Amino acid sequence: QVHLEESGGGSVQTGGSLRLSCASTGATYNRCMAWFRQGLGKEREGVAFIDADGLPTYPESVRGRFTISKDNVKKTVVLEMNELKPEDSAMYYCAARRIVFRSCNGDFDYWGQGTQVTVSS
Repeated sequence: QVHLEESGGGSVQTGGSLRLSCASTGATYNRCMAWFRQGLGKEREGVAFIDADGLPTYPESVRGRFTISKDNVKKTVVLEMNELKPEDSAMYYCAARRIVFRSCNGDFDYWGQGTQVTVSS
């Protein structure tokens, strides 16, 4: 079983930046890793994905502002968030698929406990 643990959340003003980190007990090089978020009363939304080949994808809501990366030696996944907006306020979760699933399309099998991001307006 893969255990994921997020860190780096906090409170910032509109336009600020945060760096979220995810430490994985399992390998990161051979599976899809991702970041999701869920605001209060809202559905969970994927905000950044990086597949086994290192190809990142983003939804339009964060594209150009968020960057996902993997350090496969340290087994960490980082989400750099810039130009933050109040609508970015949410609990952010690190997630991973099973090794057999090299792409990011489908269900995620492992989840962290979440780290809170609050952007004031």
